Amino acid sequence: MSRVRVHNFAVSIDGFATGEGQSLDAPFGHAGTRLHEWFFGTRTFQQQVLGKPDGSTGADDAIARTWNDGIGAEIMGRNKFGPQRGPWEDHDWNGWWGPNPPFHTPAFILTHHPRPSVEMEGGTTFHFIDATPQEALRQAREAAGDLDVRIGGGPTTVRAFLAEDLVDHLHIVVVPIVLGRGERLWDGLEGLDQRFQVESVTTPSGVTHMTYTRP
Repeated sequence: MSRVRVHNFAVSIDGFATGEGQSLDAPFGHAGTRLHEWFFGTRTFQQQVLGKPDGSTGADDAIARTWNDGIGAEIMGRNKFGPQRGPWEDHDWNGWWGPNPPFHTPAFILTHHPRPSVEMEGGTTFHFIDATPQEALRQAREAAGDLDVRIGGGPTTVRAFLAEDLVDHLHIVVVPIVLGRGERLWDGLEGLDQRFQVESVTTPSGVTHMTYTRP
């Protein structure tokens, strides 16, 4: 069976994976870009997200680049897709990423307000579903075939899949900043480490990559 994976998921040292006050101009709220500065200079980000032939090839890139290998579908929460809340008022909004999102697979958006699917450039199709983690995973696996399913975030979505013990591989990047407020990842997940083999490495950028892999 295909695996369920989380990659390049950054949290502050006090456990927040996004800041408070998300808006159109601030996708991560008051955190700004501080959780992801380690990633922006890597070749993985520059090539696979921005489509530029640039980027560093150091330790951060070596770890980060595995995010897309063997992925056949993505699941994400509505807040990762955009800042709107409640019933959709703007069906022209198709995510933060422009006409060619970096996923290039079916992407399932968890929302209590389903809307028609949207086909984007590059092979990404957004499907808006009101589903439990188990049902969302069933649909994503069907779309992915023999490939793996990536849980893309945000923290509420990742936490829900961890709480249901549906994640096989979890890559967390601990960034040495204190946010103080926002959305936490670890709440309600006491004993999580007992389900996985855990490895960690700190890179010259100052972040610590923690990998949780199901035995």
